[in-house]
Amino acid sequence: MATAERTSGTLEPIGYTRSPLGRVGVGLRWIALFIAVVLFLLPFYLILRNALSTEADITAPDWTLFPKDLQWGNISELFSNTEVPIARAMYNSAVVGILGTGGQILLASMAGYGLARIPYRHADKVFYAVVATLMIPGAVTFIPSFIVVSSLGWVSTLRGLIIPTLFSGFAAFLFRQYFLNFPKELEEAARVDGAGYFGVFWRIVVPNSLPFFAAIAAITFIGNWNSFLWPLVIGQDSSSWTIQVAMSTFITAQTVNIHELFMAVAVSILPLVLIFAFLQRYLIQGVTQSGIKD
Repeated sequence: MATAERTSGTLEPIGYTRSPLGRVGVGLRWIALFIAVVLFLLPFYLILRNALSTEADITAPDWTLFPKDLQWGNISELFSNTEVPIARAMYNSAVVGILGTGGQILLASMAGYGLARIPYRHADKVFYAVVATLMIPGAVTFIPSFIVVSSLGWVSTLRGLIIPTLFSGFAAFLFRQYFLNFPKELEEAARVDGAGYFGVFWRIVVPNSLPFFAAIAAITFIGNWNSFLWPLVIGQDSSSWTIQVAMSTFITAQTVNIHELFMAVAVSILPLVLIFAFLQRYLIQGVTQSGIKD
C-alpha cells in the first residue's frame, strides 16, 4: 500500500485521516511535551536572569522577565572576589572530576571485566561482596574514611579529594553486566593470536566499548563535579575548595550575596551542560547496554 510521510515523521497510508480522538491524543501529547520543556528550562531561566541582575532587581516585589540593565559586570565581580576564589575552585573541581573519573573508570572497568570473564571459583563471592557494598549507607563509611585520610595528612589536598573516591562498586557492577553481553567471538579470535586477558581487554574490549565507557565517564564526572559533602569536610583551606564548596560561602549567617551566588551557579553548570550536549546519546546507550533492562 502506498504511504506518505507526514510532518510527525511517521509513515501513514495515502488518504489516511486521523479520527477526532486521535487528533486529541496527539494534541495532548504536544501539550504535555511543551509543559515538560517549560518545567525543564525554568530553573535555567531563573539562574540566568538573577545572575545578570542586581540585588535590588532580585528582591524587588515586582517581577520582570529580565532587568532593564543587564549586569554583565557581575562576571568580573565574581572572579575578582578575593574572599571566594572561584577560578581556583573551578580548577580544583576540574582536576577532581577528570582524575577521579579516569581512575574510577580504569579500576571499575578492570574489576568488571575480571568478574565477567576471568574464571575463578570465588568470582561469584567477590561479586556479591561488591554488590553488598552498595547496600551500606555512605554515612557509615564517612567517618572511617575521614580518619584514614586525616592520618595520611591528606586533609586540604587534592589527594584527599580524589583517592578515596576512585573505586565505585556501582560502576564495577555496570561494567560487569556490560561485559557479560560482550561478543565472546572477538575475544576468542584475539586469544588465538596469543593475547592474554590483559591484552584482550585493552586491544579488543576497550576499543569496541568506547560508547559505554563514555556514558559511564559522563555520569561519573557529573557526580564528581557536583559532590559537596566530602569536599566540604576535606577542603578545609580555601585553596582546596571545589566549586560547590565555594558557592556555599556566598550564604552565611551574616551575609547573603545573591547575585554573585547565581552567577557562580551559572558558571559552574556550563561544563556540565556542554558535557551533556555532546554525550547525551552515549548516556542513553549506557543505560540500554548496562544490563539493567526489562
